[in-house]
Amino acid sequence: MSRLWSISVRALNNPLPALLAFVLCSVALTTSQFASADELKPFEASYAWFWHGMNVAVSTLKLEQQQNTWVYASKSDPRGIGRMFSERPTQQSIMKVTEAGVRPLHYKADDGTSSTKRDADVQFDWEHNRATGTYEGVKVDMPLQPGTQDDLSVQIALMVELLAGRTPDQFLMIDKNTVREYRYTREGEESLSTPLGKLDTVIYRSQKKGSPRVTRFWCAPTRGYIPVRVEQKKDAEVQWAMQVQSVKRD
Repeated sequence: MSRLWSISVRALNNPLPALLAFVLCSVALTTSQFASADELKPFEASYAWFWHGMNVAVSTLKLEQQQNTWVYASKSDPRGIGRMFSERPTQQSIMKVTEAGVRPLHYKADDGTSSTKRDADVQFDWEHNRATGTYEGVKVDMPLQPGTQDDLSVQIALMVELLAGRTPDQFLMIDKNTVREYRYTREGEESLSTPLGKLDTVIYRSQKKGSPRVTRFWCAPTRGYIPVRVEQKKDAEVQWAMQVQSVKRD
């Protein structure tokens, strides 16, 4: 996902799994036998982003319910050297969460500049199984494969799967006029010191098919599987990392 954030999720070589931080780590959910829309709880969480060891941004993720749909949004504000960049990225996904799973309805992304080359505006028509719009300067007009997600809705989709007691081994995410496939596995456990205190975590690994980059998530079971750390490596080099700063739950 070469669109993370120069200072946020779309410019640091976008490892979507970056935001899969919340996929395996639900801040507001608990395990149950069956997943449905009313089990989701609104939340807001902030993270410090580090690029090659430098703190370049603070990112906020927020989930809200609006009648029969859910709105999941992210925004980033620069810190330190990040202020040298003009981008102020935002993303938003409107989706329905039902007994059958998550279906994105409308995905928008804006890097905060006058350029539109990194922006996206995609409509998902599930009645006719078609996605249309634009994605980083590319016209989108393609058939929808079952379960296709956008860069934000995939996080909620995985939460719903975990709630249902299922462990999906892959997700498809829309990428311009095609899709990309991500697979993940559980790797082990580790105790970490965080701004929320010392927490025992479970480590998950995510990797795009054919990519040399690997993203790992340290998720805290005692905090509802909050991702307390997320890190991406290419070979042995840590390219970026994110560290939880705060969490608010309704």
